[in-house]
Amino acid sequence: MEDFEKNDLDLMATSGAIPVIDLFAGPGGLCEGFSSLCDAEGRRRFDVRVSIEKDPIAHKTLMLRALFRKFPKGEVPDSYYDYVRGDLSREAFLKLPEIKVAAEHAASEARCAELGVTPHEEIDAWIGEALRGSKDWVLIGGPPCQAYSLAGRSRLRGKNPEAFEADKRHFLYTEYLRIIQVFKPSVFVMENVKGMLTSQHGGSPIFDRILADLQNPLEGLRYQVRSFVVHGDDLKPNDYVIKAENYGIPQCRHRVILFGVRSDLADAADKLVLHPNKFLLTPSSETVGVKDALHGLPALRSQLSREIDSPQAWLKALKEAPASLTSWRDPVRPAVERQMEIALMLAGTLLSAGGKYMKASETKPPKELPKELRTWCWDARLKGVIQHQTRKHMKADLHRYLFAACYALDQGISPKLNNFPPKLLPDHGNVDDEDVPFKDRFRVQIGGNPSTTVVAHIKKDGHYYIHPDPYQCRSLTVREAARLQTFPDNYYFEGNRTEQYGQIGNAVPPLLARKIANIVHKFLSSVRGIPR
Repeated sequence: MEDFEKNDLDLMATSGAIPVIDLFAGPGGLCEGFSSLCDAEGRRRFDVRVSIEKDPIAHKTLMLRALFRKFPKGEVPDSYYDYVRGDLSREAFLKLPEIKVAAEHAASEARCAELGVTPHEEIDAWIGEALRGSKDWVLIGGPPCQAYSLAGRSRLRGKNPEAFEADKRHFLYTEYLRIIQVFKPSVFVMENVKGMLTSQHGGSPIFDRILADLQNPLEGLRYQVRSFVVHGDDLKPNDYVIKAENYGIPQCRHRVILFGVRSDLADAADKLVLHPNKFLLTPSSETVGVKDALHGLPALRSQLSREIDSPQAWLKALKEAPASLTSWRDPVRPAVERQMEIALMLAGTLLSAGGKYMKASETKPPKELPKELRTWCWDARLKGVIQHQTRKHMKADLHRYLFAACYALDQGISPKLNNFPPKLLPDHGNVDDEDVPFKDRFRVQIGGNPSTTVVAHIKKDGHYYIHPDPYQCRSLTVREAARLQTFPDNYYFEGNRTEQYGQIGNAVPPLLARKIANIVHKFLSSVRGIPR
């Protein structure tokens, strides 16, 4: 009974926080950012009351993290760490006395439902019950983006233009809009891909329609739709784009993020007019590169696919790679060959391909990890690293990875297909054509730069996400992708590895979400007297 009462008291610790409803939540990147913002006493400034996600695997991740947050920082039971390390089954974990109450609360917060399919009455009942008449609350979320993304539009329109025009995903934002119309949040934050700015439907820009609907969702209900990065009333579409690498995120992720403020609050916000820069994100003084962000994660060898794998077989396969340069006539060849020699010497020291959990001899964060990420990501209670296991790659791809990573290390840029030795080119009939798409289909993440955008395609193959260290000769692990997305190291992704990659690629970087949450809280506290 004592455990039950203690948990109940802990679960009430967010009673004074601003309610948050998250739609199209994915694995919970926006949730994590908003939930992490605390006052000087450690009390949460925001309380996620409902988060909705249709994918059952992503929902399991969402629910697990909701459970994690039911406990005050530093008081999460050891059994959580037993579970994410693989020492407990999910079923056994959720039945534990110290977990059961938190699990029940988490299940009522994280809902597996499909907006637009699940009856509106059911969705509205969850939200109404969760808000409990709150006057000040925040709606967050990002409707699915496949119909807006450049790759998605090219693929869908090319195959079947009529189906593209009829694709209901163009209008999933209307489910978000409907919640605004019914519940009238004080503030909303809506995220989507940059491609929505140029996407057209029926011959007219879809972004113009979305913006107009969000500004005037209902007669008598208006919103001022602001940017988090540019001040002004006459904003251009690109002014709504946040370039994550400018704000301490180790990734070049450019996304449209809209900051909607209900007109009565906007009109009452003197500080919004007098000090508009206080409600914009502050650029970081330095960018964070890939190698900076990955400090503390063990070096791993990749694995061989389609043949028996072992450290010896893997190394033997790598040693065959230099022979692929024999007919290559390029001025940089001697330098690349030298880098390959060094990489092969270092590769001989790697035995492990990682695993679901790797125990560490040192639990202190590495000093090389940037201070903000050190505070944000590291958790000494893990006593190691979770979900850090390499993929299996075909021998031919290992040779391409080794070459590409050595080229990038020497030249400072990832090679395009026209830079590859002839023997390493993919066996495609049009690979030499000038207009062949995806000339950068083998893309090395440059160690000193932020990564390219981590997208859901990472679940298909690792060609776009080659590790900057040539001697590891592999694509990024789930944990490395999560680091670049700024998920804390104790954030556990449910499902198989393909599903884990997909969840990470679809998410909003939680650290960026936290910085956005801080702006939202500043605004609400300035107009409502909410304690700072």
